[in-house]
Amino acid sequence: MASFKKSFEGLKGTSHSAAKGVTDTAVQAAQDAVQQVADSSKETVSTAAQEASRQTHAVIGKAADKATDTIKEFGQTMETK
Repeated sequence: MASFKKSFEGLKGTSHSAAKGVTDTAVQAAQDAVQQVADSSKETVSTAAQEASRQTHAVIGKAADKATDTIKEFGQTMETK
C-alpha cells in the first residue's frame, strides 16, 4: 500500500509538472501571438493571427506529446518495480 501511495504521489507530481509545462508554453505562445498581432499592420492582422494560432496549436501539441511521453516513462518505471 505504501508503494502504491508513493507511486501515485510520483505520478501526481509528474502530471503536475507536465501540466505546468503545457500551461507555461501555451502562455508564452499566446504572448508571442499577441505581440505579432500588435506589430502587424491592418492588412496583415488576419494573416498574423492565423499564423499565431497555428504556432500556438503546434506548441501545445508538442507540450502535450512531451507530457504523454513523461507519463508513459513513469508507467514503464512503475512496471519494472
